[in-house]
Amino acid sequence: MKILYGVQGTGNGHITRARAMADAFKKCDVEVDYVFSGRPEKEYFDMEVFGNYRTFRGLSFVARDGKLDLLATCKNASLRTLFKDIKSLELDSYDLIVTDFEPIVAWAAKMKGVRCIGFGHQYAFNYSVPKHKGDRLGAWIMSKFAPVDLSLGAHWHHFGNPILPPLMQREHQSYVVNEKDVLVYLPFENSEEVMDWLENIPGYRFRFHCKDIEPGVYDNITVYPFSRDGFQRNLGECRSVLCNAGFELNSESLMLGRRILAKPLKGQIEQHSNALALDMLGIASTTSYLSNKVIRQWLDEGQVVKIDYPDVASEVAKWLCNRADDSIYELCRNLWSQVTPTQGLDFVLEEEAEPKFVKVG
Repeated sequence: MKILYGVQGTGNGHITRARAMADAFKKCDVEVDYVFSGRPEKEYFDMEVFGNYRTFRGLSFVARDGKLDLLATCKNASLRTLFKDIKSLELDSYDLIVTDFEPIVAWAAKMKGVRCIGFGHQYAFNYSVPKHKGDRLGAWIMSKFAPVDLSLGAHWHHFGNPILPPLMQREHQSYVVNEKDVLVYLPFENSEEVMDWLENIPGYRFRFHCKDIEPGVYDNITVYPFSRDGFQRNLGECRSVLCNAGFELNSESLMLGRRILAKPLKGQIEQHSNALALDMLGIASTTSYLSNKVIRQWLDEGQVVKIDYPDVASEVAKWLCNRADDSIYELCRNLWSQVTPTQGLDFVLEEEAEPKFVKVG
């Protein structure tokens, strides 16, 4: 069996999920070709697990100082290149097409009338889950960005729908957790401003991953470059995590039992919706803005939450290798039955909740 697997390269969450799937696919009798888009090729790192992967420019958003810059995003988009890449992508040699919100693979399949499975957090929004209101343009863009025939979404709760638990790369290394250490990952904020906030919080040590400040020790802050191994080590050793409201890092933090403060990227509908869900479930602290006072109060009062999620990647890989012919309902019910604790919400799927199909063409 041969699978074409598209991965959105903006940020690192989709790539982290793809790493988990790559490990799971190795246990199956399957060949997988990976396509990435959304960032310059030179900015991908630690990609050995994906073999001879391909990259395209694709589509991505531009953020400045914690806010989505829609004008710069439109200027940065090259629709001519995008359309050319979509037309040139060969699909005939593949038995199955999968996209993790990657638009070139998704639109190539749609234009050529080939069945495509959408896999990832964004596809949970095809169902009734907490959603940010008042951004019709953002909601429309998200619905059209990477269209699929069958959507397999993931979220922190199923909300009565056939949605998967979070899928993560399961690290086997054990770490000694430092109660006063804080992992900081705010790639869409102004890094200098973040440094100013953190310098004025005594009693804590901050491990700040960013790409625009020279790595080194600055009083109570240690700045690190982007790297998969270094980031995982710091996540493993820090009790608290200060981050944007993306899905993957917050999921990993919940799995490890971390104190979380999540600030959504302003103007990004998915992150605002994620913040609503975190609040509704009571599993993390959220804020619409950051300051020295907000961060200090969270560190003093925020609660630690730990949720044990099952090995979703292995089950999804087996499901895909069976050509996705088995019931999504059964797949989701089996995985949610393994999640503990329930955080006061019963994990009961409504059997009449069916997967959402979208016609191609």
